[in-house]
Amino acid sequence: MRSFQIGVMQGRLLPKYMGRYQAHPVGYWQREFHIAKELGLDLIEFILDFNDIDKNPMMNESGLDEIRSLSVETGIGVKSVCADYFMEAPLHSSSESIASQSQKILDQLIENAAVLGVRDIVIPCVDAASLLDEKTIKRFVGNIRPVLKSAEQHGVNLSLETDLSPKPFADLLKALDSTSATVNYDTGNSASLGYDPEEELGAYGGRISDIHIKDRVRGRGSVVLGEGSVDFHKFFSALKKADYSGPFIMQAYRDEEGVEIFKRQLEWIKPLFNKYLQEEQNG
Repeated sequence: MRSFQIGVMQGRLLPKYMGRYQAHPVGYWQREFHIAKELGLDLIEFILDFNDIDKNPMMNESGLDEIRSLSVETGIGVKSVCADYFMEAPLHSSSESIASQSQKILDQLIENAAVLGVRDIVIPCVDAASLLDEKTIKRFVGNIRPVLKSAEQHGVNLSLETDLSPKPFADLLKALDSTSATVNYDTGNSASLGYDPEEELGAYGGRISDIHIKDRVRGRGSVVLGEGSVDFHKFFSALKKADYSGPFIMQAYRDEEGVEIFKRQLEWIKPLFNKYLQEEQNG
């Protein structure tokens, strides 16, 4: 039994939902638990989309029961949720009505996540939801603080995924001043932005609670693991110093079908997991 857990971003082992690169697969999400079990994975990181939120099992009691049942049946856990909803409706929206509704959605998600034993809710603050300037950051801090109180009470992390450089990101965490405000580290996004993993992990490595594994070419989109700009050796070396104990979620490049290209990338990265994450316990 390995000491670390490997998971998959929901939908990566299934055909695309409505042609979308990343989305909760409405109507057939249940199949992925059995495929994940066959592949020897530990976890699925669920997705909460803006579209069809009323159909997402994370947001209703019967859905939570079904997730729990499948987890028991397959041994595949759900310990994190990627809340892509907040890409479309940011907590720091300049529209008070949108921001207020997003606070309510996040409050409900925290309560439901706690029922399942979910540890991390990833809040994406990238692309259309990027924290562009001090005014936006101030609005984000003000709007997420009340929800952080609920997260603390329920034992859930709000794991922030941002495109901020290391020092501003560390400053944001300091401003939030909450043990439930943590970091989602995305290997591909950081490489695409040209950031140095040693500098990033030196600034906030101890606050990382969820890691997305993918590869990107600098300034461009996702590519198959090993074909982009991520220096995985440098990343894992730096990560060892951060005493990280959370999951590794495979958010690697996908095609229309899903499974075969996932298998190839999983086999590619396994030796790196074994080299950097197990050598200390074996030594």
